[in-house]
Amino acid sequence: MSDYFVHESAYIDEDVEIGKGTKIWYFSHVQSGARIGECCNLGQNVNVSNNVRIGDYCRIQNNVSIYEGVELEDYVFCGPSMVFTNDLTPRCKYPKGHSGYLKTLVKRGASIGANATIVCGNTIGENALIASGAVVTKDVKPYALMAGVPAKRIGWVCECGEILKNGFVCGECGRTYQYNQKDDELSQIRGEDE
Repeated sequence: MSDYFVHESAYIDEDVEIGKGTKIWYFSHVQSGARIGECCNLGQNVNVSNNVRIGDYCRIQNNVSIYEGVELEDYVFCGPSMVFTNDLTPRCKYPKGHSGYLKTLVKRGASIGANATIVCGNTIGENALIASGAVVTKDVKPYALMAGVPAKRIGWVCECGEILKNGFVCGECGRTYQYNQKDDELSQIRGEDE
């Protein structure tokens, strides 16, 4: 008996690793070579392509395809019907195959809203928040709040998900951040437990 759950309507190919406590729901497909961590939840109609890596505690909502070349670190949230790509110039007549796919990395704790699109070849930083419907065309800084087409930074978010409105202290959890103007980056200097 396995220590994870797969709905009877889902398909799991050979040579797949699925972590303890993970749940894979209706009509989903996990392809050969995929590695899914512990305590993940894959909603209805999710496709995990060949050789994809998904960390622990990830939430993949309905109708998401995670194509080869995409890697999700721990605690990543993918909203309903958001889109990953893996080829900037696709042609049916001239397929590139997996060696031509551009890599996309979604770092720990990042969240991607419903119907957002992540253009391949980019990295989404730790705890970044991509708004629903945004189109990400370049790397995203840690803690950045991104919205629009193409996506632009419109603010910063706390690790807990709250938008930082009054300086760089979260009004919800009290985490404190420091802004580095030279690098245009935010870093956490005091956590919730301190």
